[in-house]
Parts: sequence; structure tokens; C-alpha cells
Amino acid sequence: MPTHEREYEPIFLALNHVAGDRQRRMREAADTLWRFLKDHAVSWVGFYTKADDADEMILGPARDKPACSPIGLHGACGQALLKKRPLIVNDVRNLGMNYVACDPRDLAELVIPLFDETGRCYGVLDLDSFERSAFSEHDLINLRRLMESTGISWPAPHLPPLVY
Repeated sequence: MPTHEREYEPIFLALNHVAGDRQRRMREAADTLWRFLKDHAVSWVGFYTKADDADEMILGPARDKPACSPIGLHGACGQALLKKRPLIVNDVRNLGMNYVACDPRDLAELVIPLFDETGRCYGVLDLDSFERSAFSEHDLINLRRLMESTGISWPAPHLPPLVY
């Protein structure tokens, strides 16, 4: 059971007029999410996009510590991309060898697939936490809605999350 019920309306208001190309919107979203969530059990926020020429993902805009890049598709981000489904990871140890540990202090993760206008999954939004069970369906619903309202992701079928 998640320990935090995060408030998302201020984030929606802060990103209400975000504009520019997708990269700029992702940068604004990462900065805004970090500003509002860093004190609410979120240790990192970032985007990964699928490399065009390899079976790996490349780090995009992110806050607030270094992250691995490139990463293979075997990890949580790659699973969300390949399965086109969000992941709520209550305990990263549940992923076993499928966990890409960029920061050994991270204990929980939320990964949301992102879609372009053709329905292709091109990347993911990834949030980490130093607390187990830090993310919930409430976070998933609001963050997916935020990605769609900013045009970072086009609406896609809302499949239930894979929970680990």
C-alpha cells in the first residue's frame, strides 16, 4: 500500500501552457514534476526513449541525479515499452535480474509508456523512490493524464499496470 497520496492539480496548472517540441515539453515536465514531487518520496524523475538503431533506451530529460544510459530493454523501462503497459514496482527486488540499478538506494519505481500519434510506443516516463510501495494507481492515472494533456503522449488504450 503506497504511503503517499500526491496532489497533482498544482502540477497540471503549472504545465497548463507548456509548448514547443516534444523534447522541450519533456524537459518542462521533468523539471515541474521534480519541483512538486521531490519532497513526496520521489527520488528521481526522467524520460527514456527507444534508440532508433538498437535494442536499448536513451536517457532524455531527467531530474535530479545521474542515471544510466543507454539501458537495455530487459529492465522495467524496457518491459513497459515492449508490453505497452505501465509498471508499478513496489519493491525493485521483485524484478530480479530484470532490474537496472542506476541508484542502489532506489526501492520502488513507476514506469509509464509514451505513445506517438501513430500509436507507436516511443519511450517511457520513469519515477523512482527510496521507499518501498511508494507509487499507486492514483499516481499512474494522474501522470498518464498529465503526459496526454501536455502532448508528450497521445492517448492509447489504458491497459492495467503490471505490478511487482
